[in-house]
Amino acid sequence: MAAGAINWGLSFQEEGKPPVIDVDSDKLKELNGFYIGDSTKKKIYITFDAGFENGNTPKILDALKKHNVKATFFLVGNYLETCPDLVKRMEEEGHAVGNHTYHHRDMAEITTEEVFLEELQTLEEKYKEITGKELNKFYRPPQGKFSEDQLLWAKDCGYKTIFWSLAYVDWNKDDQPSKEEAMKKLTTRIHPGAIVLLHSTSDTNGNIMDDILTAWEEMGYSFGTLDEL
Repeated sequence: MAAGAINWGLSFQEEGKPPVIDVDSDKLKELNGFYIGDSTKKKIYITFDAGFENGNTPKILDALKKHNVKATFFLVGNYLETCPDLVKRMEEEGHAVGNHTYHHRDMAEITTEEVFLEELQTLEEKYKEITGKELNKFYRPPQGKFSEDQLLWAKDCGYKTIFWSLAYVDWNKDDQPSKEEAMKKLTTRIHPGAIVLLHSTSDTNGNIMDDILTAWEEMGYSFGTLDEL
């Protein structure tokens, strides 16, 4: 794994197969970093990143509940401050809430452990204030930017750093993919053990969630939770 700032990247080379990553997978695992589960089993792990709420999360939660799927929502401080009722709903319906840092800053620019941990611990405190529960020890670096030091600091605090093996361009709320585009990418690129990154701010995701979960089930996939990794 390279020193200094690193950007998470994937290369899809064969339909239905795990992507190639551009970091040392053995070193990643040594530092409690995960991007995929067991690639021999047709089980997938659904995760959402959420920096704000724009009306799609309730539809997503409804679809997850219909299919009895438990997801992980990586939230930032703004989300906890503005949508405490949705945060409580996530927890009450059995979903995990993970740490996406309090301010969603470029973490690769942070070079001191103290500043890094402040981003995580401030979010932990706010989550406990809202729910009365401890935050799950799953961390996702904003924009997939990180350093090897940060993986170690997170590991020392009991965190698993969760990357992903499947994502698509769903994050730009002003340029959303069509339902057909989204379904095609999410069905052709799905693979055993996939950790799927979706954005709950995506209108497309809000509209297709029931359909994509149905499609994956029809392809023989089941759904797991990150604590199984």
